[in-house]
Amino acid sequence: MSRSFAMLDLPLSFLHRPAAPSAQPWLLVLMHGVGSNEQDLFGLAPYVPKNFHVISLRAPYAMGPSAWGWFAFTVDAQGERTINEAQEAASRQLVAQTLAAAAQQLGIPPARVVVGGFSQGGIMALSLLLSQPALLQAAMVLHSRLLTQVVPLVAAHEALKGKQLWLSHGTHDEVIPLASAHAIRELVETLPIELSYSEYPSAHELIQQELVDAMGWLQELTE
Repeated sequence: MSRSFAMLDLPLSFLHRPAAPSAQPWLLVLMHGVGSNEQDLFGLAPYVPKNFHVISLRAPYAMGPSAWGWFAFTVDAQGERTINEAQEAASRQLVAQTLAAAAQQLGIPPARVVVGGFSQGGIMALSLLLSQPALLQAAMVLHSRLLTQVVPLVAAHEALKGKQLWLSHGTHDEVIPLASAHAIRELVETLPIELSYSEYPSAHELIQQELVDAMGWLQELTE
């Protein structure tokens, strides 16, 4: 029985590249950084293995023309960030609902679902893996950080067992320091999550080698 992929009905605005015909299709849901939109990471779709449906989401909070965010934040003179906790919690729940709806409508079980994101989108992907692992198998977190608000919500070890995480960062990232990736790594190493960690000689950007490596990791998930 064929499915009409154009008829997806999701809580968030999105772009969708259907998977090539496959006995066991996968789903990759991507989330952009602050001030961007769903077109941004959808540019990765041609590089994603063809057995993946690729859905790129638009964050719910408008920040300007074609600019959206998952939550607002401020930065003080010392560089400390304060997030809008209500917006972050609402976005996290909305992403969870969107992920579940997409998987259900495409007929894909959680064991073949991956979330990914860059910068603030990576925050959302990591938070979802840690707090609601039943919805997915793995997360791809690019140039991002861990929210202290999510640490108390980390699921029990049994629920995280067998989950997988790709974590990469630029050694010259001027927006989110490399120490933020180290903090994620330190937490994950205390959990039964299979971690793939890489650093690249880059700023707050996705460079070619990082893209190649991340796509290779996605392919390995399906084998």
